[in-house]
Amino acid sequence: MSDVVPASAPDPAALLAIGWPSDEAGRPLDPVWQAVMDAHPDGRPARVIEQHRTGYVVADAPGAAFGVESLGDWLRPPGYKSGRTDPQDRPGVGDWLLVEGPETAAKALALLPRHSAIKRGAAGEHYKQQLIAANIDVVFVVSGLDGDFNPRRIERYLLLVHGSGARPVLVLTKADVAGAATLEEAREALSSVATDDVETVVVNARDPASVAALNRWLGPGRTAVLVGSSGAGKSTLTNSLLGIERMKTGAVREHDSRGRHTTTHRSLIPLPQGGCLIDTPGMRELKPTGEEDVADTFADIEALAAECRFRDCVHEKEPGCAVRAAVQGGTLDPQRLANFRKLAGEVAAAGDRLATRLQQKAQARVQGKALNKRLDDKYGKH
Repeated sequence: MSDVVPASAPDPAALLAIGWPSDEAGRPLDPVWQAVMDAHPDGRPARVIEQHRTGYVVADAPGAAFGVESLGDWLRPPGYKSGRTDPQDRPGVGDWLLVEGPETAAKALALLPRHSAIKRGAAGEHYKQQLIAANIDVVFVVSGLDGDFNPRRIERYLLLVHGSGARPVLVLTKADVAGAATLEEAREALSSVATDDVETVVVNARDPASVAALNRWLGPGRTAVLVGSSGAGKSTLTNSLLGIERMKTGAVREHDSRGRHTTTHRSLIPLPQGGCLIDTPGMRELKPTGEEDVADTFADIEALAAECRFRDCVHEKEPGCAVRAAVQGGTLDPQRLANFRKLAGEVAAAGDRLATRLQQKAQARVQGKALNKRLDDKYGKH
């Protein structure tokens, strides 16, 4: 690992406050990151804190935000013949860039490889991925203990989180309006959903003392992201963690406890606890990307399936099916099994679309190289 730190590098403590994983001298812990930095000695690290259609806002310290000029490959539209970066591979909130130049005219040099990323399938017929947040350590899956509470939707969130490389934590908000019976019912409903690797924390999002239960995941150099539906209390949680009313909050509808999007874009916020937080708009649609492993979210069903008589059992009419026996015996919620089947089907379908997309890209590269060779043979290289 190189001992050289560019003279233009920001203060290591300032970088740590926005999630930079480094040693005391500010050198990145990842040797791959150090190699990229060595290849761009004039660059300095800055983190994407906001992403807009026209560009990026980055920061190299808390409160030190500035715009950055993107690399051309990140801006080229679909169908551009060469040098185009797929949207899911372009920088997003949480990514680290190497930039050069003064803040008034900063330019991006390189994107550092991601340690983790939470993504979802984008809406539409064509296969696309949408990055939710990058380089995160923990994902707080937020659900209100009111009409917003939905174990099946929580399973869907956990499916996306388990493949992200980050740790999932289930945060149940609105403990102040939930009665003892409601809380006990919620815990019972989540007994199979929140498996051994998913910790559950119940908080009153308006009470900083209650929200302090999350501080153990928010130390220096750590990054968390909040995900959940509109009205779940993500912005209220953010305000309590900050100790100020920074984020807009809104009322929820009485008939379904859902709210409007008070957060309109993803943003990264340094916290007084030493770490930082990415707040996201509520997501109405959570489509798998095809890269998920359903077994990570439904470990209980996978364990039961291992006891089935037939290895290829689909848990419908086969004799000796341990999964159906658990449903009939009352130890497995039939709705959980139904959601397992539904999500497994969606992941498989998305995986097929992903494979087709990768094959098309590979064919396009081959055709592009062949076309360039023919042009070079005819007109000569330029």
